[in-house]
Amino acid sequence: MPEATQDTRSATTRAVVMELLGRIGAGDTARVAEMYAEHVDWKLNWPEAEHGRAATPWIRHRTRGDEAAQHYGGIAGHHVPEAADTQVERILVDGADAVVTGEIRQTAKATGRAYSARFALHLTVEDGLVTRHHVYEDSLAVAQAFDGA
Repeated sequence: MPEATQDTRSATTRAVVMELLGRIGAGDTARVAEMYAEHVDWKLNWPEAEHGRAATPWIRHRTRGDEAAQHYGGIAGHHVPEAADTQVERILVDGADAVVTGEIRQTAKATGRAYSARFALHLTVEDGLVTRHHVYEDSLAVAQAFDGA
């Protein structure tokens, strides 16, 4: 790909990722879902046997962009909003791909246990929409916070 085209694609990807992060931060799940394509490769690095547990129902693979609202709504519904904080440390962009790294701090509503977890989020942007959403996080910290819920 010519350099100018690669630079333009990277700039578009960065703009979409920044908008997505802003919408996530605002907590508007419907507007977050608008950022995803109809079909999305959505994976979480949790053990398959742990997907969809009652205490953490948002943790599962997805295939449709309209499921993004359920994902973020599930996270919000199972945590104490006043205790939530996310620190984005880096956004690395290469063409259509972006990797966001940082740390989340949450408190599980069901147990009252606070936790922090490092994360990396790999996104792919095509035609202005997210088509890949792969999350790598400290699943043990999250699971321990919800243990017994």
